Amino acid sequence: MSLLEEATAIADWMVGLRRQIHRYPELMYEEVETSRLVRATLDGLGIPYKYPVAKTGVVATIGRGGRCVALRADMDALPIHEQADVPFRSEIDGKMHACGHDCHTAMLLGAARLLKARESALPGVVKLIFQPAEEGGGGASRLVRAGVLDGTIGPKVQAIFGLHGWPGLPVGLVSTKPGPVLAATDQFEATFTGVGCHGAFPHLGRDPIVTAAEVILNLQQHVSREMDPTEPGVVTVGTIHSGTATNIIPDSATITGTARTLSPDARAHAARAIRRRCELIGAANECRVDFTWIDGYPPTINDPAMTDYVQKITRATLGEQSFQLAPRPAMGGEDFAYYLEAVPGCFFFLGLCPTDRASYPSLHSDRFDFTDAALGIGVRMFVNLVTRFPAR
Repeated sequence: MSLLEEATAIADWMVGLRRQIHRYPELMYEEVETSRLVRATLDGLGIPYKYPVAKTGVVATIGRGGRCVALRADMDALPIHEQADVPFRSEIDGKMHACGHDCHTAMLLGAARLLKARESALPGVVKLIFQPAEEGGGGASRLVRAGVLDGTIGPKVQAIFGLHGWPGLPVGLVSTKPGPVLAATDQFEATFTGVGCHGAFPHLGRDPIVTAAEVILNLQQHVSREMDPTEPGVVTVGTIHSGTATNIIPDSATITGTARTLSPDARAHAARAIRRRCELIGAANECRVDFTWIDGYPPTINDPAMTDYVQKITRATLGEQSFQLAPRPAMGGEDFAYYLEAVPGCFFFLGLCPTDRASYPSLHSDRFDFTDAALGIGVRMFVNLVTRFPAR
């Protein structure tokens, strides 16, 4: 059979795996049952693996000798209560696969099945990384430190590929770009401590809410007035906590937010500028400032040669019109960035929007549902990326 026919033949099997994972979502580093399902499936296929890696991760290998190419799927869900009206909806209140990691895992298991059948003809080793904790837990970083790429766990990896379902693209399309494709995901917290007093007599206190409000507006000037206009950047304040009553000026106010940048220089500058603006505005208002910067994931930066290779494989696998060069990076983030800091590779987007729909629920929406038709496309991409990779 052709690869298309093989992927079609196992479609129902993959859908069954995906729906089983979807029904029982697990948050970061809690992927015990998901990991057990992965291991049971690999056992059934006769594929050796190492477990546990980074607490709940599984690292499998197929083939021997020659170069080693890695494929990655993430396994964790999100703390979201599912509202999608599907028969396989989450059975765990407050948890949901709203980012498609259930499908990423099912696709990699599908690729494992097809690659195992080709094992004798493989030009080297394929390493399959079933990763925990992409959603904020930095599972990729822990796997890298554990040696999943450098030869400590299995052979040393020469290249790595990963994908993500993308509702903004129609089914059948693949998209990515060389260089930065996703942003750094740093966070900050600032607490402004003033002097509380009665709301009718503000001159007797020092108002931390007014100070926080001034900071929130001023932080946007970092992007508009300190960054090069051709350099993308986002500063978003997501929470503000303060006060207990309408007529009381409280002692303190706390804001938290995220900064998204695409380069190391812009990232470092954002950290300095956000701290400076918080501290100086606080000082101007006679409020003490306690500032914390929390490093998130680094920018996801694709290797140009590996990106060209993904483009070539996409067109060979899915047709000449199936690849769309992404016109610009997205400001979301991904811990796949840690793998790309260590070895050449490419992270690409797989279309999810059905061809009869104008739009589709977004990632992290409580109504998000991966499109089953994309499973076979992802499997074919995974298989061809490793089987056609140069032997040396």
